[in-house]
Amino acid sequence: MTATDAGLLTGPALAEQDEPAPRLRLAAADYLTLGNALCGFMAVWQLAAAQSAQLSAGVEGPLQRSAIATSVVLLLIAAACDLFDGRVARRFGGSGMGAELDNLADVISFGFAPAFFVVAWGTLSGGGGAVPIVAAAAVLLAVVVRLARFSCQAPGSDTFSGLPSPFGAMAVITIVLLDPPVYVGAAAVLVVAWLMVSQVEYPKPRGGKAFVVLAWILGSVGCLTAWAADAPAGGALLYSGASLVLVLILAIPVHLLLTGRRGRRDSGDPA
Repeated sequence: MTATDAGLLTGPALAEQDEPAPRLRLAAADYLTLGNALCGFMAVWQLAAAQSAQLSAGVEGPLQRSAIATSVVLLLIAAACDLFDGRVARRFGGSGMGAELDNLADVISFGFAPAFFVVAWGTLSGGGGAVPIVAAAAVLLAVVVRLARFSCQAPGSDTFSGLPSPFGAMAVITIVLLDPPVYVGAAAVLVVAWLMVSQVEYPKPRGGKAFVVLAWILGSVGCLTAWAADAPAGGALLYSGASLVLVLILAIPVHLLLTGRRGRRDSGDPA
């Protein structure tokens, strides 16, 4: 650039020239993000391999519990990587690719993987025609839209707009594990997809509430993991873990709705 060209740069253009270039090498947090994406892919591969083997053998009915267990554990590991990559980035520094990598990994683990769960469940359950495919597509598109919207929002808010995608993926997988009738399950999956792109506010847990939510999630995960490992009283464990997941997802917006209305009444504002 010549001196004349440099003299023509003013305002934002000059400010952009002064900003340091973002770091484009992988940081420690990025490897956790890549682990998230890899676990999501491996969960889909495990489920696809088990489904192919079962169809080739002519075996009807739901997938074997061991195959489902492996996929569920892989997605739980993906969720753990997603939980800690941000903390590692804040502690040790991140790269200029961190946010983009995180969104791409989340699409795989919390969009495509649970959508494939729905497809596999619908295929092996029989009936319903294209209904499970529509529900699965709704989950994938909802996660894509949600992540794009999240990237455009200003940081620092105390709430999430819509159900966070890891919770949405957990809810979708829980519905599949309960193995309801196809139309009932597809309708429930569509509700979860709508919650992810809705304007329903989910508070970011902080302080004591964060420990309560974490304990609640660990309780549900523990029940589902014990069920997947073929522990005794498997039915009770499955329904207990599923209930904890669904109550957490549905109770938060109901609580906010009720407390919001109460606050408006106390302040004299119309409900």
